[in-house]
Amino acid sequence: MKKWAVALTSGMVLFGANAMANQTVHLYTWTEYVPEGLLDEFTKQTGIKVEVSSLESNETMYAKLKIQGKDGGYDVIAPSNYFVSKMAREGMLKELDHSQLPVIKELNPDWLDKPYDKGNKYSLPQLLGAPGIAFNTNDYKGENFTAWGDLWKPEFKDKVQLLDDAREVFNIALLKLGKNPNTTDPAEIKAAYEELLKLRPNVLAFSSDNPANSFISGEVSVGQLWNGSVRIAKKEQAPVDMVFPKEGPVLWVDTLAIPANAKNPEAAHKLINYLLSAPVAEKLTLAIGYPTSNVKALEVLPKEITSDPSIYPTAEVLQKSQWQDDVGEAIELYEKYYQELKAAK
Repeated sequence: MKKWAVALTSGMVLFGANAMANQTVHLYTWTEYVPEGLLDEFTKQTGIKVEVSSLESNETMYAKLKIQGKDGGYDVIAPSNYFVSKMAREGMLKELDHSQLPVIKELNPDWLDKPYDKGNKYSLPQLLGAPGIAFNTNDYKGENFTAWGDLWKPEFKDKVQLLDDAREVFNIALLKLGKNPNTTDPAEIKAAYEELLKLRPNVLAFSSDNPANSFISGEVSVGQLWNGSVRIAKKEQAPVDMVFPKEGPVLWVDTLAIPANAKNPEAAHKLINYLLSAPVAEKLTLAIGYPTSNVKALEVLPKEITSDPSIYPTAEVLQKSQWQDDVGEAIELYEKYYQELKAAK
């Protein structure tokens, strides 16, 4: 999950009776990824208590780890895939010991060994994010939206909600222009900005803080959403559905990794193995909707989730999708133009 600015600093302090009792592992992850009770069994099994801190954004996580330096503070973190490549390159992640992670054999091989982390040397995938065009089914039909460019139609003036994320917003313009969404070319980024200025009159709001809420309340009826957000809306019986345009979505995966300065890497491996295990993965997807990497969990999840193409993208959609990747220093240009876009009208 890219941005949920909900504070969560409370620890989950539980006790066990095995050899690792009184140890603590520090988990830094997205708020929604630790629903109540999710970690109880881990502490019961291992005796390790877990202290959880809320991850507000990849950028904030990166900055905090840079400030900490060698002192450390977290044992397990949940960077999105495009930050894994950046952090690994900068020596900020510890190499995983696969012998301590038997859960790997349960993970979908199609999610492993991706360009951002060949051989999964530093991370393991947890949940898949896929943005698409969401709409109120009382107002529109899926066939109304076949391409990202449909959001530019004059009929949607002051009606569109976009995700409040520079890369997500620029992705749709770059795809519309037939460009690589991971481009670092200043001319292409500028062209995307100019294309987004044409979309700006249609934009009612930018939201990444529980963006399904505005669809649930009826404040908006069309816009960008993540697949997990669609699940949340459907759980609330909201008349919402989502399609993936012909250009495909730009995918991201939230992963689990161990910072290079982790104080308790042994417990960190145990926690990663637990969080990716089938029973826990099943509970998490049931709670927040995002597709899990665990194939055993997939087998027992209800069909209303796994057969819903707006939540679990089809093989055809995945085939034409691209992965979001680190754009290096070009991110500063994206952010500059993005702030100008939000200020424009």
